[in-house]
Amino acid sequence: MLENALRGDRRYWSWIALLLGIMFVAFLFYLRQSSYGLGITGLGRDVTWGFYIAQFTFLVGVAASGVMVVLPYYLHNFKEFGKLTILGEFLAIPSVIMCMTFIFVDMGQPFRILNVFLYPTPHSMMFWDTVALGGYLLLNIVISRIVLDAERKGITPPHWIKPVIILSIPWAFSIHTVTAFLYSGLAARPFWMTAILAPRFLASAFAAGPALLILFCFILRRVSKFDAGREPLQKLAVIVTYAMAINVFFVLMEVFTAMYSNIPEHLLHFQLMYFGLEGNTSLVPWMWLSTVLAVVSLILLINPKTRRNEAVLAVACITTFLSLWIDKGLAMVIAGFIPSPLAAVPKYWPTVPEAVISLGVYAMGLFIVTVLYKIALSVRERLAA
Repeated sequence: MLENALRGDRRYWSWIALLLGIMFVAFLFYLRQSSYGLGITGLGRDVTWGFYIAQFTFLVGVAASGVMVVLPYYLHNFKEFGKLTILGEFLAIPSVIMCMTFIFVDMGQPFRILNVFLYPTPHSMMFWDTVALGGYLLLNIVISRIVLDAERKGITPPHWIKPVIILSIPWAFSIHTVTAFLYSGLAARPFWMTAILAPRFLASAFAAGPALLILFCFILRRVSKFDAGREPLQKLAVIVTYAMAINVFFVLMEVFTAMYSNIPEHLLHFQLMYFGLEGNTSLVPWMWLSTVLAVVSLILLINPKTRRNEAVLAVACITTFLSLWIDKGLAMVIAGFIPSPLAAVPKYWPTVPEAVISLGVYAMGLFIVTVLYKIALSVRERLAA
């Protein structure tokens, strides 16, 4: 089936060439980082996790969100999601690969990650996060390969794949739950030390991931003959609506608890994000932008008339995705380190090398998505013909 990715028109190959060019430039920056060290990033003694780890955290949610089409289709026999399941699984695969790549580029000596397997420590959340991500990647590769191959041959998938699919559903929940435990288990970081962090992670994941999947379906409709159908996308939009509403509710709960308790260790982090702290205002415009985008997305999604308009739905999905990316892919990790346990207020912002390397990782993810979607759509076009 891989040969299907080698066939395409001029637009397809131009897109592939653009992604490969970005990846090449990013690789040159990574070679510079590998030679010089993480000193070329904005990281330091007080802020040891930055933009790379923030992207890892956000993309774990995107990977887990594939369960939002797999669960209704396989457990509740919701056949309308039949065309979307393979797209959801093919979105999860590059998302997990990007997660692992961001961990790789964040480490000064990346091959030390092998120590997680050479010297396993079952009491470590990092160990279980590695197991969860690796297992989820393997499950999605196996499921998508077997199901798509059966579809290509026009036969029913083997019976043994159904238990594997069922296993992947709780596994999807586990990858983002364990990721949340990485943060909430750190006693010296009160901003993350909250029992609601894992539910908040899952709510944001089940809003951002399906929103991205809807946008991909709109793009595929324009560049190919594939059409997921209006009804499946509207049902997926309802999932985005509920998940986004729950995520905003969780954030408001966190803000209220911090403000009403007036405990400085909790309140100062929110003050940093929304008003600045001791001259550090780098996150303020971004967090207010995230708030505005969240409000706009909810207004457009909750109203059935605007949600059913596909042009407006596309705007709602974009605002949802960007709002959650700013919140979890930028602010949440940085704000957890400022102020430090010693009450210092360091300044951190991603440097140009960090941004370019991150852009390269995203380009790699888009490259894998493009190839996988090209394979899936080629199979379906051939069957339709």
